[in-house]
Amino acid sequence: MGSVPGINHLHAVRAFEKAGFHIAHQGKHIIMSDGAHTLTIPRHNPVNAYTMATIIKGSGLTVEEFRKLL
Repeated sequence: MGSVPGINHLHAVRAFEKAGFHIAHQGKHIIMSDGAHTLTIPRHNPVNAYTMATIIKGSGLTVEEFRKLL
C-alpha cells in the first residue's frame, strides 16, 4: 500500500463523492456514506496522513484507487 499525504478535507470529500459516497451529515466532521460504509472526515486542513489512510481503509478503497479519484 502506498502512502497518502495529508490533504485538504474538501478534496477528500470530492474524491469520495466520485466513488459513490454522499454527505449524510455535516458539523465539525463530515459524515459520508455509500450504504455499506460510513466515513467520518474531520473539517481541518490538512487532514493528516495517518488519519487519511484510516479513512481510506474504512471506505473499502485502496490508496491507489483513492489517488486516482483526487
